Amino acid sequence: MPKIVFIEHSGTEHVVEAEVGRSVMQAATDNFVPGIVGDCGGCCSCATCHGFVDDQWLSKIPAIQAGERSLLEGLLDTQSNSRLTCQIEITDGLDGLVVRLPLSQF
Repeated sequence: MPKIVFIEHSGTEHVVEAEVGRSVMQAATDNFVPGIVGDCGGCCSCATCHGFVDDQWLSKIPAIQAGERSLLEGLLDTQSNSRLTCQIEITDGLDGLVVRLPLSQF
């Protein structure tokens, strides 16, 4: 199983095993990672699973789609590497993916 590294805003790291075919958000919520809420359950309608994908991984994840971009535009604390983790499907190629979490999802 691929491992995903979540880094809280405080610097605390959580390394979780992630099931291929599920989303990065699901891996976080399944493992009780603080900082990922996922209020909408992963249907790309709330933006409470926002994370910053480390730059070396950006070319390995699917391109951002219009709905996700629209939600990200409504957030205050975004960066060029901001993504909604519900929109990133886990593959074997994402083993070691690093996602940093914002101070707050609200």
